[in-house]
Amino acid sequence: MTTRRRRLLAGAAAWPALPWMLPRPAWSAGAADDAAGAGDAPPLTGRWVHGFASFGVPKYDAGFTHFGYVDPAAPRGGLLRLRNPDRRTSFDKFNPFTTRGNAPAGVLIWMFEGLCTLSQDEPSSMYAVLAESFLVEDDLSAVTFRLRADARFSDGSPVTPADVRHSFLALSGKGAAPGYQTALAGIASCEAVDSRTVRFVLRERTRDLVFVAGTMPVFSRAWGGGKPLDQIVDEPPIAAGPYVVGRVDRPRRIEFVRNPHYEWALALPPRRGHFNFDRVVYRNYADNAVAREAFKAGEFDLFKEYGARSWVRQHKGAKWDDGRIVKREFVTGFGQLMQSYVINLRRPLFQDLRVRRALVLTFDFEARNKTGVFKRAESLFNNSEFAAEGPPSPGELALLEPFRAELPPEVFGSPWRAPRTDDAPGALRRNLLEARRLLGEAGWSLDAKGVLRNAKGEPFEFEYLLPREGGELDWQALLKRLGITMKERVVDFALYRTRLQAFDFDMVAIAGGDFTLPDASSLSALLGSKSADQPGSGNLRGVKSRAVDAVIEAAGRARTLRELRDACRALDRIVTWSCFQIPDLYFNVEPVSFWNRFGIPKVQARYFNADTYFSGIGEFGPWPLWCWWRK
Repeated sequence: MTTRRRRLLAGAAAWPALPWMLPRPAWSAGAADDAAGAGDAPPLTGRWVHGFASFGVPKYDAGFTHFGYVDPAAPRGGLLRLRNPDRRTSFDKFNPFTTRGNAPAGVLIWMFEGLCTLSQDEPSSMYAVLAESFLVEDDLSAVTFRLRADARFSDGSPVTPADVRHSFLALSGKGAAPGYQTALAGIASCEAVDSRTVRFVLRERTRDLVFVAGTMPVFSRAWGGGKPLDQIVDEPPIAAGPYVVGRVDRPRRIEFVRNPHYEWALALPPRRGHFNFDRVVYRNYADNAVAREAFKAGEFDLFKEYGARSWVRQHKGAKWDDGRIVKREFVTGFGQLMQSYVINLRRPLFQDLRVRRALVLTFDFEARNKTGVFKRAESLFNNSEFAAEGPPSPGELALLEPFRAELPPEVFGSPWRAPRTDDAPGALRRNLLEARRLLGEAGWSLDAKGVLRNAKGEPFEFEYLLPREGGELDWQALLKRLGITMKERVVDFALYRTRLQAFDFDMVAIAGGDFTLPDASSLSALLGSKSADQPGSGNLRGVKSRAVDAVIEAAGRARTLRELRDACRALDRIVTWSCFQIPDLYFNVEPVSFWNRFGIPKVQARYFNADTYFSGIGEFGPWPLWCWWRK
């Protein structure tokens, strides 16, 4: 899969995005500078292969020995100590694939393996791991995998086609979290062909689903002793990944130790130089401030910072000065979906486009960005060639024209650009006056007390839901000048997650995640009509649009990069001009402080997150965790 997309679908609320935009470092040799480097050719199909690229040929040929961003001679051993990389401060189960409860963050990172893995220096290529080779049909109707004879689960049993089929049925069934169901919905069936061959038949004939099938986590039929997936809670997974559960101190601490039945994989070219630690320990901390102090005291080894101010002010001191702690800003090559304040379109208050545009006009991004370190999000596909540019191309128009009557007319002109407050004297007042005009057109007017009300006399007020103190008071004050009340509602993360899953909110701040090449299954989960009424899905906005569905389908059908680009740019125009959100910012940097105890490969991976990934389907691995080693 080409997009690291499941932040929402896994139930993990987005953190505030980071602002730093730095010059690109040297990437691994031969990596494309951007998505265009993948070529405008269709994928190679109709033959048994070791690897598969979305467009053209994969970077690494059949004789490759290791990926370019690892050290194949890295020593193995030692302990890696980590903290909870997201807002889960405790865990109450081991099963990461169901909605109810919280699994430890490390389970997906360390315990599961797919038939294939993604390389981290190409926009979209996967290479066989549990499988030894695979064949994609010319018409993308199916993909067939031949399993390695020596592939083993953590209990020593062989990985069989029946296990792969069992994993598919469980993850696509009602017991799985909606994100997995949505991702796998385009696969019609998974069947065992013989004792070593398994075949996925694709209902939707897209290259994205080839990656979904190839990177789906595989687990043993014996896990849970025959229980349905949603009833497996306390049983540690019987999976095919490099580690198993060791010591557990629930709900705060969990240890992963080497899986002795994974040795077969460590010599494979896609796995050589990976998983160099003997033990990995996670300890959960209540909040960032507590974790930051624990890191300084040496309780764990690596700290990814989520706050710009904290990064500047608190990641310094004697231990940084004398080299005991290293501070690095790792630039990644990902395109960036927008961090935004997501509006719940299911609420009657937000169904008028004029109201949504008025709210966008009240957001003073420049005041929040006084230091100039943030980058304003103006596209669904920031930092990439998939962001809309200029007037629509002929390919874009062909996709948009059938829906002209139901789309904002601006969709057919220049790309949306965020209103600014620093482009002219009085710009903020100008924006607020325009917002007031739009609200008036939508039927809202001020009463004698300065409260904005509609024709029914109902006040314009909404709740901003967040799982921590937010500090949005400046925005609240601007809204108040228009007679609008925004109430902050701070809840603990468990309740926050529950309310998001039930779509029980007016507005939330969500970071969209990263991507290499946008894929239709991710976009459908985020914006597709089918997921709008499915509790727990990623369509928090509640978008139901024939036009959106059509261009996402076109993205899924794309056989060339040009076709994908046209579909994504058309979608970008619809989403931004329809104001389904108030865009905020994006980032392409992983800011990390780490104790100077690691060996690091000479070449940096291009696509990675420093300390986690989210769903286990089509995610890029955390390069520091998977490819560094203990000195």
